[in-house]
Amino acid sequence: MASSIGNEKSVNPVLRISQLDALELNKALEQLLWSQFTSCFHGFKPGVLAHFEPEVKAFLCLILWRFTIYSKNATVGQAILNIQYKNNLSQTEKYQPLSKHQKLWYLIFTVGGRWLEERCYDLFSNRQQQSFCKIKSYIGFGSGLLKLCGLVNFLIFLRKGTFATLTERVLGIRSVFCKPQNVRQIGFEYMNRELLWHGFAEFLIYLLPLINVQKLKLKISSWCLPIAGLSNSENTLAAHCRECSLCGEWPTMPHTIGCPHVFCYYCIKSNFLFDMYFTCPKCGSEVHSLQPLKYKIEMTELHV
Repeated sequence: MASSIGNEKSVNPVLRISQLDALELNKALEQLLWSQFTSCFHGFKPGVLAHFEPEVKAFLCLILWRFTIYSKNATVGQAILNIQYKNNLSQTEKYQPLSKHQKLWYLIFTVGGRWLEERCYDLFSNRQQQSFCKIKSYIGFGSGLLKLCGLVNFLIFLRKGTFATLTERVLGIRSVFCKPQNVRQIGFEYMNRELLWHGFAEFLIYLLPLINVQKLKLKISSWCLPIAGLSNSENTLAAHCRECSLCGEWPTMPHTIGCPHVFCYYCIKSNFLFDMYFTCPKCGSEVHSLQPLKYKIEMTELHV
């Protein structure tokens, strides 16, 4: 951590995206730590931590500050990305860690400021007296002013690439690399496979609604099971109109479409409404006219 970096101009500049990633990693760690801590109180009465939530969060952030900024001059997100804070107020060419005053003020600005904002909001939210209302308005004005300054600082950061937060600019601390960055060797084989797979999946999602699955299944079944390939018993059954050519059951309200085969009324009607170019799965004949069967089929014939 305390190794020499060399002249400040020769230090590899930290990318803006790396600094922003470090901030997001810090937020994610705080949320993870808070969720793990609150899970310990699931068995207690609901709302146990509600009255002391700002203090508990401040205490957890204090522990994080002690083992990150105070001891290593870097947050957890910065340590993951090979970044640390440098005392930008020093005039020496070599790397200078943060002074104790900068670390303490960093704690006050980040942890103390957040605790003060949350606690003051709880204290003055239900107060109706005029003096408390004035204090609340002053606090709101100060909070809005700080957010406006933060926005201006962020725009300057996007322009120059230094001091991602207002706290860093006020305290004069900036992000630098712990070690010189090496040229990364990036392999694109995995990325190419992912792009090809996602492109193929999107093509299938676009293509599948355009395919008439029902008609395709009936067409394949007519190829695989042609009427000539049926057994003698099946031919006899079809000839006597005792089997629906779609469901294979005894035909209910039997109808024909102009071919020798018989269908249940609901089977043929639903398929014809779904596909106006419906063809018989047995012989491939198109629907010319949907007509009820002219001769009567008695249920007693099923047992003959």
